[in-house]
Amino acid sequence: MERGKIKIWEHPDGDSRLAIKCPPHVAIRLRRLFGGVQRLRAGEFMLSATPAAAYDLEWFRQRHPLDVEKKSESKFRELVKAEEKRLASIAEVDLRGYVPRKFKLALPPRKYQRVAADLALRTGQLLIADDLGLGKTVSAICTFTAPGKLPAIVVTMTHLPRQWERELGRFAPKLRVHRIRSGKPYSLLDVKFEPGPDGKRVERGVPDVIIVNYHKLNGWVENLAAIARTIVFDEVQELRHDGSLKYGAAKALADTCELKIGLSATPIYNYGAEIYSVVHALAPTALGTRKEFYDEWCGGANEGSIQDRNKICVADPAALGTYLRESGIMIRRTRKEVGRELPALTIVRHAVEVDPDRIDEAVADVAELAKRVLERTGSNFELMKWSGEIDYRMRQATGIGKAAAVSDFVRLLVEAGERVVLYGWHHEVYSLWRASFSRENYEIPFSMYTGAESESAKVQSVKDFVEGRSKVLIISHRAGAGLDGLQHVSRTVVIGELDWSPQVHAQNIGRVHRDGQKEPVAAYYLVAEEGSDPVIADVLGLKDAQSTGIMNPELVGSPQLVGAANDHIKRLAEDVLRRRSSASSALLKESA
Repeated sequence: MERGKIKIWEHPDGDSRLAIKCPPHVAIRLRRLFGGVQRLRAGEFMLSATPAAAYDLEWFRQRHPLDVEKKSESKFRELVKAEEKRLASIAEVDLRGYVPRKFKLALPPRKYQRVAADLALRTGQLLIADDLGLGKTVSAICTFTAPGKLPAIVVTMTHLPRQWERELGRFAPKLRVHRIRSGKPYSLLDVKFEPGPDGKRVERGVPDVIIVNYHKLNGWVENLAAIARTIVFDEVQELRHDGSLKYGAAKALADTCELKIGLSATPIYNYGAEIYSVVHALAPTALGTRKEFYDEWCGGANEGSIQDRNKICVADPAALGTYLRESGIMIRRTRKEVGRELPALTIVRHAVEVDPDRIDEAVADVAELAKRVLERTGSNFELMKWSGEIDYRMRQATGIGKAAAVSDFVRLLVEAGERVVLYGWHHEVYSLWRASFSRENYEIPFSMYTGAESESAKVQSVKDFVEGRSKVLIISHRAGAGLDGLQHVSRTVVIGELDWSPQVHAQNIGRVHRDGQKEPVAAYYLVAEEGSDPVIADVLGLKDAQSTGIMNPELVGSPQLVGAANDHIKRLAEDVLRRRSSASSALLKESA
């Protein structure tokens, strides 16, 4: 019987590859079982030389005539053994009677938080995707107490370093924590630390935990790489798009660390293929090359441009979600699973009136751009620019057109005794809301938490809302990730302008529907029947199906998760031209 060969060789890009040559009947089985395998020519294939791929090939060759080339045998065995060790370690976590290791913190972590920390230490790389408010931060802090894991770098959003400082002070007050305040690097060998809980200043030296925001990371990567052993990416969905300086810096720093952890209840904001970039930063070999990932999980989608990548769907989200869990790449627990369910959450889609003149003006302004986008008459750069302009102008016009109705709706809620968290997107819309709430004899006290305020002003806004001096907190969709404390004073969320991502909405509602909430929460989506809202509402269903399949495979099939279009700008452009055509027809009839 003809036998095939497996050998390992160094690819020009610097990574190792498994080269496989086999007879036709084996080739058929190989392609059927290895979805990401690259076919070079008849009977010849290539795979990334990862421990998981080698392990699977070892299983495959026990059933088919395949030999490992003698020169490659030692390296192949190392890869197989590494995967066997990893899988055995992961399997222990699922055994009956398993007790996670203990961690010495000032406040005892919950068992499920210890499980996540234990799994991260076993595998060296983990995406912790527990439900909002389940304490993913505490799981990360647990790992800091393990031998040899310091210094640790925490990379987080611009407004969250202080919150990390507070949590570290509560759970691990003995750790020396330093928050980077400058984008320009300085020496970390002689840092002064804030007074500890005993009031005494700790001696100077290298910090145990260094907190830096994503925007400063690129300037600091070389300095941090020289000392870091652990890295934690808070709100790791920030790494869902590669190709940027931010992603490059994060990946370069992560590659030098022994332990890599990502934290986010919503690592996928839009389409399923975003998970590749997130996982690749934490576990570079887990999903193979991007092409292998697309071949295996995305129906063989073409990689295309960076912009095109952002719209690629996963063919079977539930299967991918199951794989990520079973392979120890991701851990995800719901509130129900850990016995920490919250009061009920009610989602209400409420139709509001919109000023049609605003929509007509925007349609007239972008009609020509819409035509060009649909006919694809420009370069890729021009099409991207025009698409962004259509998106911005139509969403802005819709927000402005329904601003009065949104303000009136919020006013009714406040007059009924509610304190409202109001989410929007455009500064022009915020201005209209502020003007309405400031109307003489109809004043409603409000505070602002958007991209226009300083960090200290945002802190004061939240304080005013929590302490009752304001009744409405106007907040931009992507400004409040990680914000805590609103749940103690509010049970009402209003989505005044829609975001394209369902996970942004989930994060926003989670600012109120989280631990500490004692009452049922109502989230109102105020949707106009014209403008961009109908298209966004439709597309949100598709994106939610992608995210839900990966994050919660058991929920796949729910009717409310079914969506339609996946090219939302095309849909928006078609809607613009349809509305423009209707307006022209109406004018012709009037003139006749």
